[in-house]
Amino acid sequence: MLARVMSVASVGLESFRVEVEVDVADRGFPGFNIVGLPDKAVAEARERVRTAMVNSGFGFPQKKITVNLAPADVPKEGSAYDLAIAIGILSAGEEMEADLRGIFYGELSLDGSVRHTKGTLLVALFAKRNGEKRIFVPILSANEAAVVTGLTVMPVRSLKELVEYLINNKGIEPLAPIDIGNLIENADCDFDMAEIVGQETAKRALTIAAAGGHNLLMSGPPGSGKTMLSRALPGILPVMSEEESLEVTRIYSAAGLIQPGEAIVRRRPFRAPHHSTSLAGLIGGGSHPVPGEVSLAHLGVLFLDEMAEFPRGVLEAMRQPMEDGKVEISRAMSRVVYPASFQLVAAVNPCPCGFLGHPSVECKCTVRDIEKYKRRISGPILDRVDLQVSVPAVEVGKIMDEKIGGESSKIVRERVMKAREIQSKRLQKLGIFCNARLKNKQIKEFCKLDMEGERILRLSMEKYSFSTRAYFRILRVARTVADLEGSGEIQAVHVAEAVGFRERVF
Repeated sequence: MLARVMSVASVGLESFRVEVEVDVADRGFPGFNIVGLPDKAVAEARERVRTAMVNSGFGFPQKKITVNLAPADVPKEGSAYDLAIAIGILSAGEEMEADLRGIFYGELSLDGSVRHTKGTLLVALFAKRNGEKRIFVPILSANEAAVVTGLTVMPVRSLKELVEYLINNKGIEPLAPIDIGNLIENADCDFDMAEIVGQETAKRALTIAAAGGHNLLMSGPPGSGKTMLSRALPGILPVMSEEESLEVTRIYSAAGLIQPGEAIVRRRPFRAPHHSTSLAGLIGGGSHPVPGEVSLAHLGVLFLDEMAEFPRGVLEAMRQPMEDGKVEISRAMSRVVYPASFQLVAAVNPCPCGFLGHPSVECKCTVRDIEKYKRRISGPILDRVDLQVSVPAVEVGKIMDEKIGGESSKIVRERVMKAREIQSKRLQKLGIFCNARLKNKQIKEFCKLDMEGERILRLSMEKYSFSTRAYFRILRVARTVADLEGSGEIQAVHVAEAVGFRERVF
């Protein structure tokens, strides 16, 4: 007898329908074959499904069982087809007669329970787009699917429970929809801005970067506070909108980084990979492409501490994602696109020993060592950094003065949120969230300068030999500075501050 059960496969963030065809034949030698370009994990479903069915109290047919995962010309990977295969065998083997409409998705344990399975949110989004009304997913992953409205999410605890529901329509209650807005939280921060001694210029740059989503590079000697400033950034970043949270959660769901029972990514991402990270780890890739750090930092922050210690080839690979806001990974059998609209925050030392220009510690590096060290970060990468700021060593007197304290992160966040609200109203129709993502055509529309501002920018372009890319990035930063001041027009003072943060510090 033949049975058909629907499931879903995901390649990157794209999902497509998989029809699980199961034939249990009376003729032929007993066996269990899976066809349709399965990978190792899919092929091993034979043992998982067989053992799960037996341990759940069902008989396993001692007949010739053929499972076809259609379309047969597309590679299938992962263990998410276990549930559909098991239901197909029970139906084709005449163990049960039931309504099999809906999508079945989940990995089986040997005892028949259904495990947490990555990509559940992608399945729910696919079901909604294609008019499917009902999906059966693991109970530990069901909250991911419940954030998608207009869909009946059936949380499955075990194979036995699912079969009883399909036969008697009892035992499983649909999961109530989850409101994303009630789950989004402010990000925790390791340091409050008020705890950082001095560094007012760096704090100002950090505020502008947070308000507009701009890339930031800090250069200074060890112990000057570069890492502390970076770790304080999550405390002043704006809270994610519902659309942003759902977009980030798609990536984390595809990567299997959503914890069992969690529904969404609640806080704006802050990723801080070690400088030994490989090219595939940072950009994404592998034989079965998975998202890298640049994609996991989508709509959040990618912090590269000791940026000059990263391999040059790894840094160069960031050039396209920094410009396009996405990563395209091509393989012989597939092409995957991951979003990568991240905010780069980097910290570097001015030289190998770190004490070049220090007021009290002598630098022992040679001129050749310093030049070689600075060549580790190429000009095109630095050209894509909107804000560059020097973080000098803090004076001893300021460190020991307990009365010194600046604005708290809470106060700075309020200013950042007001600036983001202005940007949101302005850019809502364009589908972008901050000034850093403005295209050149949009910059000409929203970043118009008065005569004095144009004069300052023209003189700066000539004096510092800024590139065309730098010209447009200065305008983006000037627009953000104006938004922080609540000004509808970009004034000369805003342009001057944006130019000041454009000067090379490394």
